[in-house]
Amino acid sequence: MSDATPPTIVITGASDGIGAAAGRQLATAGATVVFVGRSPEKTRAVAEPFGADYYLADFTRLDEVRQLATALTEKYDRIDVLANNAGGMFSGPTLTPDGFEKTFQVNHLAPVLLTNLLIDKLIDSRAAVINTASIAARLYGKVKLDDLNNWREFNPNTAYGNAKLANILFTGGLHERFHAQGISTVAFHPGFIATNFASDTNSRLQYVYRTALKVFLTSAEQGGARLRHFIEGQPNADWLSGRYYGSTKRIRRTHKQACDPDLVREHWRRSADMLGIRW
Repeated sequence: MSDATPPTIVITGASDGIGAAAGRQLATAGATVVFVGRSPEKTRAVAEPFGADYYLADFTRLDEVRQLATALTEKYDRIDVLANNAGGMFSGPTLTPDGFEKTFQVNHLAPVLLTNLLIDKLIDSRAAVINTASIAARLYGKVKLDDLNNWREFNPNTAYGNAKLANILFTGGLHERFHAQGISTVAFHPGFIATNFASDTNSRLQYVYRTALKVFLTSAEQGGARLRHFIEGQPNADWLSGRYYGSTKRIRRTHKQACDPDLVREHWRRSADMLGIRW
């Protein structure tokens, strides 16, 4: 790819919030942005002003993730950045059609599957994989390998924290296996963003996101700029592959489990087994 060729950037969760904001900012700057969302109306409304491509996928249905990967593989000669940004906090536990708990599937299993299905093109493109994680991994997370779905003693905060911790573990595993083949990957906390986050839960966090306290949150545009920072940044210059960054764009501590290489590898293996995939 020549320096004059705009990068091709795929952003999931791009119909609203920081995904939409980052996509708009990048498209305005001339990047080729591919918007992926669940809502036909919202995704189209974000993409159409830029004449950008958009695709629909409901991450509670893994067949739609597979269809998305096929469409992306067929349409684009290269993918320079895959931003795994889709996710959310949900009430539950809720069983998906694929047999997994909704929070774990939407936040972790679906982006793992999408990355796996695109891995050859990502390697050929020497791509960056950006995973939107959260400080919730440290605040609420504690992975139990024998209950990754959090069926036992489910609550929205713990399920979300574990899913975001899973994003960070996946980032470490992806770096370990594929950095030597040209892939760079990073996880980051976008901040406490003023969006519809936690609106579908009975978590106490909904009172922060849905009341007057919302004025203390960061705007979606600011959160989008943080995502854009990692999308546009140069690995090993602006950020280090395999690491977790806070909302200030600096490397930050996260849950101690993310520093356990044996846990990273076993979590990777079990996730792959759940999805029936090979790397």
